[in-house]
Amino acid sequence: MKLYLKQKVFSWKDRFFVKDESEADRYSVEGEILSIGKKLHVYDSSGAKVAFIREKVMSFMPRYFIEINGQLVCEVVKKFTFFKPSYAVEGLSWDLKGDFIAHNYTLTEKNREIMTLRKKMISWGDSYELYIADSQHELLCLCIALAVDCALAAENSNSTVWS
Repeated sequence: MKLYLKQKVFSWKDRFFVKDESEADRYSVEGEILSIGKKLHVYDSSGAKVAFIREKVMSFMPRYFIEINGQLVCEVVKKFTFFKPSYAVEGLSWDLKGDFIAHNYTLTEKNREIMTLRKKMISWGDSYELYIADSQHELLCLCIALAVDCALAAENSNSTVWS
């Protein structure tokens, strides 16, 4: 299964839609404008809130908590590395590793691929494609991808807004 995220270049509100392969809206994501630390609310296609992602503000390395249906599922924590970006998914036995230029990531569990996250190189605004091997992990993989994007945006000190 594939999901697509596309950044709006100019937007006042931190709100965007996640589309599936047929370009139908699968999820909507809304950020809190006036908050300490990044906070994203994820809604399904019927408008029900299904996930919440929040940044831990006072942390040495970027850390994001992921809640699904009101339950803390995991924490995405950037590992200290020099060349290839890497994240731990604490609470699960998953690892997320990026390539040298930090545009492609692979999420694995004991060498079994769970998700790939690829950034389109030529597009107006940032665009990502998620390939998720098992549809039961769809929402969690989406949340992990959103947390990574938040960490990258914070590193580049510019806010990312999706469409």
